[in-house]
Amino acid sequence: MRTAVAAAALAAAVLAGCAGAPAPGPAATPGAAAGTTGGPAASPTPSPTPASRWDASPASVAAVGDSITRAFDACSLLADCPEASWATGTDPAVNSLALRLLGPGRVAARSWNLARSGARVAALPEQMARAAAERPELVTVMIGANDACRPTPAGMTPVAEFRRSFEAALARLRKDAPDAQVYVASVPDLMRLWDTGRASPLVRKVWELGVCGSMLADPEDLGAAAGARRAAVRDRVVAYNRVLAEVCAGDELCRYDGGAVFGFRFDGTLLSTWDWFHPSRDGQARLAELAYRRITEE
Repeated sequence: MRTAVAAAALAAAVLAGCAGAPAPGPAATPGAAAGTTGGPAASPTPSPTPASRWDASPASVAAVGDSITRAFDACSLLADCPEASWATGTDPAVNSLALRLLGPGRVAARSWNLARSGARVAALPEQMARAAAERPELVTVMIGANDACRPTPAGMTPVAEFRRSFEAALARLRKDAPDAQVYVASVPDLMRLWDTGRASPLVRKVWELGVCGSMLADPEDLGAAAGARRAAVRDRVVAYNRVLAEVCAGDELCRYDGGAVFGFRFDGTLLSTWDWFHPSRDGQARLAELAYRRITEE
């Protein structure tokens, strides 16, 4: 996720999740039917719980999304470092999701990193089409930070547009790879990033180059207007995560991370020292852990 000069997207903090109202319980069983002898009504036979189709050990992985999945700035300045990617990287120090699931002997042939630095959600349907062509058993999705990280909040992707693009991306995958599983990571909490780095003169100097202006411009300004600007960006990220959760919930083979990335407390040791924004190799390793934990849940 690149901005005009440096990059875009990762931090951490807290998830504002969305919980729907509880489903109503089964209707009350009526008493004895007309014409039968009195006595207690028979208990209804419970319906069997459908077996989950989720496979906790998929044999191939395709990754779509933005610069976080490309491990931008994890190894050198202003450059992708896909070998350090949380999703498909080959670096043993990161121990990527693909390494954990496939083992080192199969990563090169059975994983594909189709993410693009700077991508917004509008690019996701095309990436999903490319992923579907590989017939993967699992597709990872990490998208949305660039939609919030614009020069100003006015440029952020509208929530309805974000939803349309994400729905179109899943539909595109289902067209050509109907049985592919999908893991969807939440958008990081950009306000937590601001709060983590704003006290450092070095970090502020880097951010002045144009990193995520909607959130990180004038990081020392604690006035009402600046506070409202940052709150608007955070609210938009929360809304994006709500969309990801809701759309994913409508697909039997999709798992949302439950806000794990949004809620994870990335500190300075887990951020790139090139831009103090993207995850470092250690940060990529933490993302891999979060994804593996969710994907392998029974």
